[in-house]
Amino acid sequence: MTQISTVFTGRVITVSKEKVQLPNGTLADYEIVHHPGGAAVVALDEGNRVCLLHQYRPAAGGWLWELPAGRLEPGEAPALTASRELVEEAGREAQDWQELGYVLSSPGVFDERIHLFLARRLRTVPAHHEPHEVLEAHWVELPEALQRAMDGSILDSKTVVGLLRAAARLGMSLKHHKA
Repeated sequence: MTQISTVFTGRVITVSKEKVQLPNGTLADYEIVHHPGGAAVVALDEGNRVCLLHQYRPAAGGWLWELPAGRLEPGEAPALTASRELVEEAGREAQDWQELGYVLSSPGVFDERIHLFLARRLRTVPAHHEPHEVLEAHWVELPEALQRAMDGSILDSKTVVGLLRAAARLGMSLKHHKA
């Protein structure tokens, strides 16, 4: 049994109040933020460098290091979103794509799923940022990016998980990357 009432509808999200019957039989009230989801890309060049964006995020209070990523458009497959965002934000197209699963950004309040991809065999194309994006693309040696993920220099969860899953997919050891 679920009762839902919408309390806010915005350009990107919808917030609802939901009364949910939990597996233990208890009825509980939740406020849930509904988001269309997104996709993020661990883009590796021929020198084993990964693209990290230094992006201004007002909700986080400033600048963050992130993977190229973006919101799924209605009806858009996550792989298409990942490809589009790699072009827009990093100025790259990839010939080799591998899925790295997905993460839940904050499952206590959000239903957002962020699909993760590893992209290789890159070629340079013109980047074209959206007007509301303030970012710089940097290419960082993958071991250094992993170190940043492990020591807390990278705070964005999709970026941390994406880097770790890409390293695992590539057979890299994480024993030298200490928290």
